[in-house]
Amino acid sequence: MLTWKDIINFTVNGNPSPDRRVEKSESEWKALLTDEQYRITRLKGTERAHTGEHCTTYVEGKYNCVCCQSPLFDSTIKFSSGTGWPSFTQPITTNAIKYEKDTAYGMVRVEVMCSTCDAHLGHVFPDGPEPSGLRYCVNSESMILDPKSTS
Repeated sequence: MLTWKDIINFTVNGNPSPDRRVEKSESEWKALLTDEQYRITRLKGTERAHTGEHCTTYVEGKYNCVCCQSPLFDSTIKFSSGTGWPSFTQPITTNAIKYEKDTAYGMVRVEVMCSTCDAHLGHVFPDGPEPSGLRYCVNSESMILDPKSTS
């Protein structure tokens, strides 16, 4: 189980290697994604709180990256954080997520991205429920739910 100490270690010393890599040109990403998905995943945008389709979805399945379909989170570790974005306590595997220090907008945060294709997902914070204490705050537009897949 990942902890905040692990997350900080990844931002300082490097991330675990992904199982595979997907790289496309900007024109290929634009052709594949909706305008909103592109803005969020490729330009590091954020959807307005409480507007994403997965905020209140609690269907069993896996949440996959909208860009490359890599599994990111399982529904069994999703929780209601009250923040307005889907929240999870752990990624599906340690190497599913890439972590980078984010100092945009005068804040210091940890950005989370798909490690397979570098899609911006959201941020992780150390204020989640036990036992991990982590809250992965993720844009709905960056994920697709596969309700047929379960852990």
